Amino acid sequence: MERKVRVRFAPSPTGPLHMGGVRTALYNYLFAKKHGGDMLLRIEDTDQTRYVPGAENYIIESLAWCGITFDEGVHVGGPHAPYRQSERKEMYKQYALQLIESGHAYYAFDTMEELDAMRENLKAANVASPQYNYITREGMKNSLTLPSDEVARRLAAGDAYVIRMKIPRKEEVRVVDLIRGNVLVQTSQMDDKVLFKSDGMPTYHLANVVDDYLMKITHVIRGEEWLPSAPLHVLLYRYLGWEEVMPQFAHLPLLLKPDGNGKLSKRDGDRLGFPVFPLQWQDPFTEEISSGYRENGYIPAAFINMLALLGWNPGTPQEIFSMSELIEAFSIERISKSGAKFDAAKTKWFNQQYLRQTPSEDLAKIFATEIQAKGFDYPITYIQAVCELVKEKAQFSNEFWSLASYFFEEPNAFDMDLVRKKWKDAVPAFMANLATDLNSTASFDALSIESLFKITAEKNGIGAGAVMQIFRIAISGQAAGPAIFELTSLIGKERIVKRLTAAIDQFNSIA
Repeated sequence: MERKVRVRFAPSPTGPLHMGGVRTALYNYLFAKKHGGDMLLRIEDTDQTRYVPGAENYIIESLAWCGITFDEGVHVGGPHAPYRQSERKEMYKQYALQLIESGHAYYAFDTMEELDAMRENLKAANVASPQYNYITREGMKNSLTLPSDEVARRLAAGDAYVIRMKIPRKEEVRVVDLIRGNVLVQTSQMDDKVLFKSDGMPTYHLANVVDDYLMKITHVIRGEEWLPSAPLHVLLYRYLGWEEVMPQFAHLPLLLKPDGNGKLSKRDGDRLGFPVFPLQWQDPFTEEISSGYRENGYIPAAFINMLALLGWNPGTPQEIFSMSELIEAFSIERISKSGAKFDAAKTKWFNQQYLRQTPSEDLAKIFATEIQAKGFDYPITYIQAVCELVKEKAQFSNEFWSLASYFFEEPNAFDMDLVRKKWKDAVPAFMANLATDLNSTASFDALSIESLFKITAEKNGIGAGAVMQIFRIAISGQAAGPAIFELTSLIGKERIVKRLTAAIDQFNSIA
């Protein structure tokens, strides 16, 4: 019987979630929803030495901001709880002991000093990659080399030990990858990985396989950095008797630096001026703050759309996708084997497209919070009209104040060098007459204002185009912006006339 698709995103709480991790979560989510399956969030915190306070909550908040939801997980519960590995540690040892009983794992009592000495001896013998393997295990202190009574004595005495996988000497392990095809690895190239540590916690390898089995995971979609571990995981499924329900693997290509030379890192973002994390992060140890896409004014859907196309293509020219469209179009077969170069400029383009498509009433709800925080009280309908005018000029939602502040507060700073160039000949008289005419007009819609503007210019013997910019500066403080007559109408006659009169007085004083 065909099994229901079940995937998991299983990050470690060792710091902020990199955008590459978000992409991994996204591809899992798209695949699960495409096939009517379940998406799980599991926190893999077996390495307590690398645990970072706040990282788990950051991961959950980041994925929620991105619109990636879960059917089961550490924050929503489910039938396979707990979903935090540190709370499941009692169940892992039985599987490590099962592997010992079947002859596929063994106890190792070596001290750190003995392990270091082994590695140094191998380096001195010009061994390129010193490993604990089928050769070196013979000279170490483990249950394969020590007498059985000595092993029993050490265990009874509580001597420190780890449990290592016993990798066979000459076998070929086949990993069937949905992206890369068949990957063949010789066991002679593998080492005897630690499965269970001296602190009573499993390593990633054992916990990962056990949890995927118990949680009935059908597909493991993860970064290509885990591809070297896949042969070990295949052997674990085989030795634990779970090979028939082993999940299918898909190892995703790397996210690369903009120049394509290496994996994208936080340092690249710091150096080139773009975020690599979905949300702002403050390191709890150093208090260093790293920027996030949310705080930089990105729309979550634009961020997700951009990530989806870094390593996957729909096979069509379409670039803008809603989440539902991504689910419909997504397929693992169209994921590339090669790394995808990050393009910061293209990311900004995506955000600008989404801003333009976002209903102004939705943008107004975002912008209203900032307006209120600055102490202004304007109707939401007015804020919505402002958003409609300025959103064509914006790349980010946090740019709205810099683009539209003059709609809410009186302009008090002008480019006086530009004013001096423009404030000549018939311009002052025109502006004074325009203020009078605007104050007298009954109609203050954009078309009426434009008509009045042109008539006043003609009466003063001046071309309308020649005075358009100085008028804009006088009423907004800016030399460029949205359609001038629309913004004049929106600000309103009383405020416009007041601004124009004040600007004329100021401009005359510097002429």
